[in-house]
Parts: sequence; C-alpha cells; structure tokens
Amino acid sequence: MMITIPIIPSRALSVSLALLAALALSAGNGCASKPKPATGDQSLGATDEQIFIGDTIEKNYDPNVIIKRAESFFEKEDYAEAIIEYQHFLDLHKIHALAPYAQYRLGESHYMLVKTFDRDASPVTMALAALNKLLVEFPGSQWESDAREKIKACHTFMAQNAMFIGKFYYRRESYLAAANRFESIVKDYPDLEEIVQESLYYLAQSYSELALGDWAKDSLTALNERYPGNKFQSDSRKLMAKLNSRPSEPTTVASPITTNGSTATTASVTRQPQSTAPTAAAPTPAFR
Repeated sequence: MMITIPIIPSRALSVSLALLAALALSAGNGCASKPKPATGDQSLGATDEQIFIGDTIEKNYDPNVIIKRAESFFEKEDYAEAIIEYQHFLDLHKIHALAPYAQYRLGESHYMLVKTFDRDASPVTMALAALNKLLVEFPGSQWESDAREKIKACHTFMAQNAMFIGKFYYRRESYLAAANRFESIVKDYPDLEEIVQESLYYLAQSYSELALGDWAKDSLTALNERYPGNKFQSDSRKLMAKLNSRPSEPTTVASPITTNGSTATTASVTRQPQSTAPTAAAPTPAFR
C-alpha cells in the first residue's frame, strides 16, 4: 500500500516540528505534570521567558513584547540591551500610549551607565538627548518632573567633567585650553553656583598666565560682585594685587566675562600668550 505524504508549507512545518519535539521531550521526562522549577538568580518566569524565545516577526513588532523585553533587561541592570529595546520600541511605535514611558526609560538607561565625572562623558550626552526629547515631544508627561531632575544631574556631571579637564590643562600650563574650559562652564551652566565660582577664579588665573590682565580683573570682579561670600575671596585679593602691580597689556577685544558673571556672546580667548604659554599644546587626555 502506497502512503502519500502531504506537502506542508514551511511555516506550518516549523510549527509541527516544534510540536513534535515538545511531545518527545514530554515523553522522555515521564508523566510529570509540572516542569522542574528553575533555579539561579538569572532564571526568568515562564511568562517572561517567552519574550526571549524565537525571533518571529510578531515578537519583533509587538509593542507589548518589546517593552517587556526592555523592562526585563533594565531590571537585570543590563542597560545596554535595555537601550536597544526601548529605542526599537520608539522606532516602531512613536504614537503608542507607552511611547513617553519608553522615551523616559531610554534616557534613564543611558543615565545609569554614567560613571564618575573623570570618565567618558558620552553616556551623559546620550541621556541628555533622550530626556530633552521627552520634554519636547511629550510635554506634560507624568515623567517630566523626574526627567528634569536627571537633566540637572547631567548638567552637574558635564560641568564637573569640564572643570576636571580644565584643571588638567592648567596644571600642564596649557592655559589657553584651560581658559576655554572654564569659560564654557560659566556660559553653559550659570545656575550651578558653586562650580561657576571656582570656574571664574581659575579663569582669572588662566587669563593672568596668558598676560591678559584686564580680562583676569574682569573675572575676579565678576566673581566678587556676583558671589560676595565666595570661598576664593582671600586668593582673589592676592591675585588682584598682583595684577595691579604690573602693567596691563592693552587688548582690543572686550573680556568674555561681564561684571555680572555671565559671558559675552562675541568674545572668547583667541590668542596665545607672548611669553608665558608653552610652545606646544599639552597632550589631549583620553577622557576628552
């Protein structure tokens, strides 16, 4: 007797093979009605495990599956993988009800990768971009308040990073590079009073070393007028006395620092010193 084997479509064949494999596995394990409980910290529940099995089109596009995968990675502190999943969700489902949440979690995942301010600042930059995008594209979301707090923390990190690099250049007598860093802090983060005070003082020191006495005096004046109780008062008086004791080199460009401590929009440090600056720039640090 001839047996006719029906032709099964490839997708149905895959499902059938999977079903046969499952039945064979069940037969090999006896008649136990319950599976063996999973052990270990990294084991997943039966429901959560399904979102990692297979690579079907449905699972790659289903918003609920994608967000569950992202959440699972986030909870396991695998933030790099969580970033991929949250971004995947946003690429496919920009108008979904969970899009604001995914955008916030994307920024939070980048934020969780931030280390110390003397390390690579790229996670902070990515976190700022994601969190600011939340404020722009999803205004009034319930995560706006938390996002603003993290944005402020990111600004503090960036200012500390710029201060760290500025001092690096200052110690190596690369005063032009140092001044540019300190000036950027005063310009970009005016609300961070403590670090702005320190930046104004070191900016005055850098200008002094660059033979820009008038600019140094403007920085000291801005420091003492804007922050009358600052901790650099004693050192500022000594530096001011030193500056007044030597003739100032005339400059044709106004100081980039105004007396209220803010930066001018048209001026910046643009020339090397004539006598005190090093002839070669200091090597760029790896964390720049």
